[in-house]
Amino acid sequence: MSEVTLLIASLAAATLVIRLGGYYLGAALPQSGPIARGLKALPGTLITALVTLQLINGGVNEWIAGAAALAIAIATRSLPLTMLAGIVTIYALRNGF
Repeated sequence: MSEVTLLIASLAAATLVIRLGGYYLGAALPQSGPIARGLKALPGTLITALVTLQLINGGVNEWIAGAAALAIAIATRSLPLTMLAGIVTIYALRNGF
C-alpha cells in the first residue's frame, strides 16, 4: 500500500469516527432539564458575547450600529433582520454612506 493510499484511508477512517462520535454524543445529550435549556440558550449567548466584545473595543460607529440593531430587534423580534441592520449600519458608517 502506498503512502498516499494509506493517508487517504486514514483520513477517511478519522472522518467516519468523528462523524459517528458527533452523532452518538448528540444522541446522549439530555432532551429536557436544566442542561438541555442551557444548551438551547448557548448560540444566543455566544452571539451576545461576540457583540459585547465588539462594543467594548469599538468606537462611536460600533455603538450606533449596536443601537440600530437593538431597535430592529425590539421592533421585529427577527434575528436575521437584526443582524442585517447591524451589518448594514456599520458598513455604511465605516464607508461614509
